[in-house]
Amino acid sequence: MLAKASSKVWGMGAAVLILAGFMVCSVLFGVYQTSLEEVFGAFTQFNGSNSHIVIQEVRVPRAIIASFVGACLGVSGVYMQTLTRNPLADAGILGVNSGAALFIVVAFVFFGVGSVSQFIWIAFAGAALSSIAVYTLGSVGRSGLTPMTLTLAGAAFSAFATSLTHGILTLDERANDEILFWIAGSIAGRKLDILIAVLPYMSAALLLSLFYAPALNVLSLGEDVAKGLGQRTVLIKAVAGLIVVLLAGGSVAAAGPIAFIGLIVPHIAKYFAGTDLRWAVPYSAFVGAIILVAADTASRFIAFPKEMPISVMTAIIGAPFFIYTARKGVWK
Repeated sequence: MLAKASSKVWGMGAAVLILAGFMVCSVLFGVYQTSLEEVFGAFTQFNGSNSHIVIQEVRVPRAIIASFVGACLGVSGVYMQTLTRNPLADAGILGVNSGAALFIVVAFVFFGVGSVSQFIWIAFAGAALSSIAVYTLGSVGRSGLTPMTLTLAGAAFSAFATSLTHGILTLDERANDEILFWIAGSIAGRKLDILIAVLPYMSAALLLSLFYAPALNVLSLGEDVAKGLGQRTVLIKAVAGLIVVLLAGGSVAAAGPIAFIGLIVPHIAKYFAGTDLRWAVPYSAFVGAIILVAADTASRFIAFPKEMPISVMTAIIGAPFFIYTARKGVWK
């Protein structure tokens, strides 16, 4: 753990350099290999060649989208784990991603919705309603809301939403062809137009997450303590919930449902930055971006020359981490 503030600043600088390095690798490597000279030439002396087109229209947008989506998933994870006091909380595990994806598929198949701008609002609505549904299900019973009941409710809702999504896709061959790869969670083929459409909401949520980090620090001490210190806990929870919905919903709209990033990232960020959310939140943003860019780059080589959906890569990393965290005694 980085103890001093100066060390944390240096750590943040290192994270920026690491992210930049992985983004360069994302632009250079893949089925079609490029060089740094070609990358510079694509933006300074564009000649319409295949390499320049691939760099401008595929590789660079892909690296940028992966970094923003990873940052949003990382911050949404640290907020969800703090709000629920559950170290296993994640937009994928708690069903937020799958609920947003289900709403988009229903809108596409039954209502003919096909524009990105409409997908954004549908994803936000799906993420919000899924969060409410999981929270309600987890609260049912004598024991009330606990980390275990919340995780089980999220897993059950996620399985239900995912099954329903794939069931709907099997009924519509056109939807199955056009949207199945997106539902699997992928950044391949995404254009900057998609990111630009959701960027205002992502940016607003990221800035709000930094602004509300001190308040969430107090809330993490316990609701009674927070109220005793004069905190309006209902308002703080509502704003924090809105931040999670904007981050998770925007990520689903841009790249489809990608699980486990929000689970892994907060633990790594807190290892380096400590539990103070004023540091853990920005660290989570950078760590999430680094992991997703790295996973996206690696996904191009696992089944070379074909490409594996990035959600498969994150599952390979995240599933063992989930088991390890659960076995540490999270239910106690």
